[in-house]
Formats: sequence, C-alpha cells, structure tokens
Amino acid sequence: MLKKTITYKDYNGDTHTEDFYFNLTKVEYMELEYGLGNGDTLTDSIKILMNSNDMGTAIRIIKNIVLTAYGIKSPDGKRFIKNDEIREAFMQSPVFEQIYWDLVTDAEKAADFISGIVPSAIREELGDNPKEELLKRMKDFEENNKQ
Repeated sequence: MLKKTITYKDYNGDTHTEDFYFNLTKVEYMELEYGLGNGDTLTDSIKILMNSNDMGTAIRIIKNIVLTAYGIKSPDGKRFIKNDEIREAFMQSPVFEQIYWDLVTDAEKAADFISGIVPSAIREELGDNPKEELLKRMKDFEENNKQ
C-alpha cells in the first residue's frame, strides 16, 4: 500500500494536508496487466506511456491505474474501500489532478508510484529495487524503440 501525504488548495483556496492511499490487489493487478486489450500488458502500456506523444493514451493509462488503486482505509484498518462513489469524489478533487500530472510528466515519480501500489508478490518479481527495475525497463524500452 502506498500512502501519499499531499498538501493542496481546495476550490475555496483553503490549504489542506491529507493522507491518500493507493493499493492494487493481485486480482486488480492481473486485470490491469492482462485486461488492456490489443495484447498490451500493464508493463507494456507503462513503457509506451513514458515514450508516447499520444496524450490520449497517456490519459487513459494513468487515469485507469490511479483510479483502480485509490481507496479509503476503514478506521479499523481491516478494509480498503473502493467503489464508484469514492473514485468519482477523488477524481473531482484537486489532488487527483496533482497526482495525475506528476505521473504523466515524470518517469521517476511514475515508477515510484507503480512500485508502491503493486502487490508484494509482484514487487518481489521486480527484484530488490522495484523502482530501479521499472526505470530500467522503461529506459530499455526507450533505447530499443528509438527510430
């Protein structure tokens, strides 16, 4: 689970600092990894995102990842609540825009975010340093597709 403490201004101009939580279950990860259509996996889509001039693709990928991962922890910590109402409220907040912009404009922040939300079993597949492995894969993809 990834916890991001974010300071932002609301639409009244008031400043707030709040914790926001993001997590993917194994099921959600698998759906993102293999349910994107056209044979693209989540990993492929992230690589494409980092090297694409197609902002439509970037918007869809990042938006889908962030909204799938976002939720609210129950006060007792036994549940991580995700539903359409929670996602819609988050999407209407200035925090969503801030996170979204950070991820589509900075590969390192995107790698941090993704390595922080993937299930621990998947993170283990990425090795001792998931962020570095994601960045390496993105750079390898970029090098192999320069033409």
